[in-house]
Formats: sequence, C-alpha cells, structure tokens
Amino acid sequence: MTLSITGDDAADALLTENPLALLIGMLLDQQIAMETAFTGPEKIRQRIGSVDAATIAGYDPEAFTEAFRQTPAVHRFPGSMADRVRTLCQTIVDDWGGDAAAIWTQGDPDGKEVLKRLKALPGFGDQKARIFLALLGKRYGFDGAGWRETAGPYGEEGAFRSVADITSPETLAKVREYKRAAKAAAKNG
Repeated sequence: MTLSITGDDAADALLTENPLALLIGMLLDQQIAMETAFTGPEKIRQRIGSVDAATIAGYDPEAFTEAFRQTPAVHRFPGSMADRVRTLCQTIVDDWGGDAAAIWTQGDPDGKEVLKRLKALPGFGDQKARIFLALLGKRYGFDGAGWRETAGPYGEEGAFRSVADITSPETLAKVREYKRAAKAAAKNG
C-alpha cells in the first residue's frame, strides 16, 4: 500500500512509511492546499534530516522555524505552524514514547478510542481527528472496530470528502469539487 496524496513520489513514500509524517501532514492541512500540506513532512525531512518526534521536539525552535521559512515554505504561516509541529511532536514523545503509530496501535483500540486519542493531540479538533481516522481506515490499514461509524461521513465508502478519499489525480479533483461546493453552500447558507 502506497499513499497517493501529493503527486510527489518522495513525499507520498514518506507519508506511507512514516506515521509521524502522516500526522504532521494532517496538522499542516489548514489554510493551504492539501498537496502542499502533505508535502510539508518531506520538506522538513530534507531540511533537518529527519521526521522523528524526539528530533523535532528537541530541535532549536528558531532553527526549526527557519527550516519552515525556506523557499518553498512548508506552510504559509511558518512561525505558528513550526511551533504547532514541535508541540505535536513533544506530545507524541511525552504520551506515546515518540511512536506516532502507537496512537492507533497500542492496546488494539477501536475507532472510538483512536478518535479520543487523536482529539487529545494539539491541533486536532473533532473534524480533523475524524478525517484522520478515516484516512487510517481507508488508506493506512487501520481496522479497529467501528472506525467507519466513528469517522462519520468521512468514513463512508465511495465518498470524496477529504484527504482520506484521495487515491489518484482524479479523486483529488473530486475531493476539491466537494470542498468547493461545501464552502459555497456554507457561504450562501
């Protein structure tokens, strides 16, 4: 299984192989294009040499922010997002022994437990946590009981609502269209 989110082979390989990279991509997925957000972990890896929770948590804050600012920037808000990524990594070190995958593997959790664990992470509100749970279930092999129901509409089979539904450039276009329509409906409603 290889994730196909960004259109960049190296970035998609990192997301597939490194659970922390996938979490960081999800955290970065706000106020920028999905592909840009999910290529962020590969940019971080290239600039600091690693995508590892302990390394990032212990990285010099100013140097880490500078890595975010390098062109092309990791995020349009490099300072605040670098801080958020470092905080996320520190939480993973403190709560999960530095192992991001433990959030969905430790103790054989069901969908509700994983959602609770995700919502406890800094920067992961209810919607982001449900989307990430759907991503784990649809694309990352998580099969904890009740994950689809717990993910809500993001867990629906055949939906094109979020990053969890992207498997190709065509499905990316469908997700974009769904997001455009939802944004327009919210604006007009």
